[in-house]
Amino acid sequence: MSRFAYKARDSAGNPVESAIDAPTRKDALRLLSARGLSVAAVVDASPAPGTAAAAPQKRSTPRAQELAAEQAGGARGASAPRRAETLPFLESLHDLTSSGLSGGEAVRLLSMRIKEPRLRTLCEGLWARLSEGAPLSRAMESYPGVFDSSTTNLVRAGEATGSLNDTLKRLIDLMTEQKELRTALLTAMAYPVVIVVASFGVVMFFLFFLLPRLQTLLHSLGGKMPLSTRILIALANFTLHYGLFVVIAAAIGIVAAWRWRETEAGREKSDAWLLRLPVIGPFIGSQTVLDFSQTLGVLLQNGITAAEALRMTERQIKNRVHRRAFDGAIDRVLEGEALSTALGRTGCFPDLVLDRLAVGENTGNVVPCLKDIATTYQLKISRQLNMFTKVIASVILGAVFVFVGFIAIAMVMAVLQVSSSFKVGG
Repeated sequence: MSRFAYKARDSAGNPVESAIDAPTRKDALRLLSARGLSVAAVVDASPAPGTAAAAPQKRSTPRAQELAAEQAGGARGASAPRRAETLPFLESLHDLTSSGLSGGEAVRLLSMRIKEPRLRTLCEGLWARLSEGAPLSRAMESYPGVFDSSTTNLVRAGEATGSLNDTLKRLIDLMTEQKELRTALLTAMAYPVVIVVASFGVVMFFLFFLLPRLQTLLHSLGGKMPLSTRILIALANFTLHYGLFVVIAAAIGIVAAWRWRETEAGREKSDAWLLRLPVIGPFIGSQTVLDFSQTLGVLLQNGITAAEALRMTERQIKNRVHRRAFDGAIDRVLEGEALSTALGRTGCFPDLVLDRLAVGENTGNVVPCLKDIATTYQLKISRQLNMFTKVIASVILGAVFVFVGFIAIAMVMAVLQVSSSFKVGG
């Protein structure tokens, strides 16, 4: 019989720290669960044979030690779990917990059944932590690159209230909506990119295939070429001789701008510039409202305190200007000011959103109000994406038509001028 020291919480949420005798560690966990305790840690406190009782030290399975080494070293392998595994894991976990399994048993089953390498590594690592007595939320905290703080806190709240399955469903809905929005954005940008590539190919075909042949023909026939043709030939020669340098300089400029944006000052400046752009600025504002309403609604619905929920929501706001303004609003809310009033001082939220939020506060229906706002802004962002796509495509097509038209006019003018010089000579 071994002795195990443990830390746990009782059904009322009070901390309990004591020891229990059991044949094995799993038996100790089973006995503690039967007592209605939520176990945080269990360590073997048995003294080594022939020595005095030593201070309890946490024992770890070989797999847990391997995972700890991977996490400390940054886990660079091909099977290292990433953020992309969050949604598939939660969906698989929800499917099993909906069938009546506990969260721990569901993770254990997933660690044996899942074939995808990264997801299997994640499930095995989580089960290694769970088998040591850690709750699911604490096991998920071991993978900050996969689960953000909002996700782990929501799971912790679901475990504490016995509503883990419902919490997983809300998390899945939220992440699915965010994934669909990102997919819509990428799809909207695909059409302008295709147009740019096709237009670039057409222009290069004119400059480097047709124009040199026309130039050779015009020189052989003699005569003075018009100004538009000379400009076109000069542009083609410049592109031929210096185009590579221009591309390299542009690439260096883009990389330098990207590195500058990665700094805190650069991010602040560039985010402020983006807000001033005609089409992009309103889109970023709508994105901020959507992130705020989606995240805060889910957090409050799952029992997260208002102060903690607001701080988590702040981290979901991507634009730094809006995030800084929201941070000031949180301070005023914690001082007792109404949320709608504090947000109104930021200048980031439309009046209609603030009015709807104020109504929700007055009637005690903040969460349903936030859900309605999120639904409204999902539709609004979809419309803005469609408009943005049409504007970009129209600008690109217009520029291409103008340039192609200029090439056509330059060629026709050259042919006409050469033919007219022949007539005069004749």
